[in-house]
Amino acid sequence: MLFDFEKLHVYQRALDFVEAAFDVSAGLPPLLQSSLGDQLRRASLSIVNNIAEGSDQSSRKKKTVFYEIALHSGRECIPVLTLLNRRSLIKSDKYEEMRELCSEICRMLVGLVKSVES
Repeated sequence: MLFDFEKLHVYQRALDFVEAAFDVSAGLPPLLQSSLGDQLRRASLSIVNNIAEGSDQSSRKKKTVFYEIALHSGRECIPVLTLLNRRSLIKSDKYEEMRELCSEICRMLVGLVKSVES
């Protein structure tokens, strides 16, 4: 049995992003794994967790709050990825791939918020 949120394309894409974030984090120097790595892991996990939690809310307003938190968490990942790229701690192609995936997820979350609000 699948939960309703597991059927959402945005949730599946967010899971892909979490996996990529964990992979990137694991490749960081030990000193940065507990700062930038942890921040990237927590923010990416927050996306999927808030999508899941939001899907179970009884009111549109409550759903919207969780989906917006997921959106904010997605946006929170961009500065971390950008810093990793600027410091050459992530390959440019991986940075571009993750940035595009995060952007796609954020666009889908905006759409999800709009669909719940209408």
